[in-house]
Amino acid sequence: MTLLAQRLEPVGLAELVQDAALLTRVDRKYLVRADAVDELLEDAPAGTRELEIDGLRTFAYRSTYLDTPDLAAYHLAGRGRRRRFKVRSRAYEDTGTCWLEVKVPGPRGTTAKERIEHPDPGRVPLGREARTFVDAALARGGVTGVRAADLEPVVVTSYRRRTLLLPDGSRVTIDLDLGWTDERACRGTRLHRPGLAIVETKSRSSPSAFDRLLWRRGHRPTTLSKFAVGLAALDPDLPPLKWARTLKEIR
Repeated sequence: MTLLAQRLEPVGLAELVQDAALLTRVDRKYLVRADAVDELLEDAPAGTRELEIDGLRTFAYRSTYLDTPDLAAYHLAGRGRRRRFKVRSRAYEDTGTCWLEVKVPGPRGTTAKERIEHPDPGRVPLGREARTFVDAALARGGVTGVRAADLEPVVVTSYRRRTLLLPDGSRVTIDLDLGWTDERACRGTRLHRPGLAIVETKSRSSPSAFDRLLWRRGHRPTTLSKFAVGLAALDPDLPPLKWARTLKEIR
């Protein structure tokens, strides 16, 4: 743990979840240099706390994203379709837990997320209960023409995450040591970008104080999906769609 990390007061997982679960929220994403993160944390709003579990403040994540063979999720998101969707697992490597998550657009620009516990589908295929959960969540989001039975692993992302809780209840995640692996058949190509970090603010509606800090430092929200940007960076045959500008920094 660095001296800077010690400067921020800790917050436990239970309190973080209670104060800022934010499963329906407005997300703003920023791509910044990894070496700029410490300066941002140094100027974080007074009262900002950092998630700490068993003395650790940086945690390893692995996410497996599922899509149809023709990459419906990728194309729907890239073309800004209202009924887009995202299905993924998220493994918390430090605790060994893993969740299956479905994300769909919510009202007024928010994102709605549902999840259940499930092993990494890249290692354990979706069972009947998981497929039923995915189909029901997609239906509630108004997504048609896609079934859980059609989905397969397409890309894996890995990163180390720090999580901040702001005094107003907003949350900030900082993803470091970014990596991607193409999981489609006969590919297995990899991409590693340790010099970049993804900062994501999660608030109920209005921009958070951390957003305003980022703006003062010259950073602006960008169109960024770890799933889509990573997949497009790994596969030059895919159209860049709305991620063309971000891809120039990732590739």
